[in-house]
Amino acid sequence: MSSIILLIPHFNNIEGLHRSLKSIDESEAIDVLIVDDGSKQSIDIHKLKQNHTHINDIFLIHLKENRGIETALNTGLNWIKSKNYEYIARLDAGDTCQSNRFKIQKQYLHEHPNVYLIGTWVNFVDMDDNTLFTLKVPTTHQEIKHKMFFNNMFIHPSVMFRSCVINNIGLYPHDYPALEDHAYFFDIVKQYQTANIPKALINYEMNPESISNMKRKIQVKSRIKLIKKHFYFGFYPIVGLIRSYILFFFPRDILTKLKQIIYK
Repeated sequence: MSSIILLIPHFNNIEGLHRSLKSIDESEAIDVLIVDDGSKQSIDIHKLKQNHTHINDIFLIHLKENRGIETALNTGLNWIKSKNYEYIARLDAGDTCQSNRFKIQKQYLHEHPNVYLIGTWVNFVDMDDNTLFTLKVPTTHQEIKHKMFFNNMFIHPSVMFRSCVINNIGLYPHDYPALEDHAYFFDIVKQYQTANIPKALINYEMNPESISNMKRKIQVKSRIKLIKKHFYFGFYPIVGLIRSYILFFFPRDILTKLKQIIYK
């Protein structure tokens, strides 16, 4: 058994799932838990293990019907709670890891015992794996804490956190549609030290059918609700709220092009 469990929610993306698993190139032993959210395509766990023998162990939970990513993630976290894993990492089907991503993150947490959540910089790629831009999120806790009012300062598939966090923070919330990760990490940031490693350790696939694209208006509404929950009269909450209202009316494709220009 590894000290690290990688949680991957899956829905109708077998090819992407295989790409993600194939990318795990580690000197560190990694266990993987796949939670299938009622896919039409069935997953053969035995074939997965045969095709990805470089992974220490692979587990599968199949939900009989599609219930949404929050339920899939929380089903995974509840399963993990019954085990003895020290660290929980995340990845989405279709996203890929750089070599020794998990070893690097585990080493950081080992060397910084006060840090409970660690993310990384991220390469955003198109469906042909061409790099569009590298998102360099803040690395220090104080800057992360402030800018959580602007956007999520952790790219969800890049994170690793200590499993003990679940005992205090609980599970992903259901009352922030398409923004469960931002809401969850906001609660963690308020109670624990966090950081981002200044190195791109994953490739994030810009899938036109992703939640960020398909449910963008819903996501921005949830962000406005989240900011109001944590609001106080200060620069970051006020600017974050104004920014979110502006983004609600701004086309997604224009924002992507702007990011490519800014982060190149």
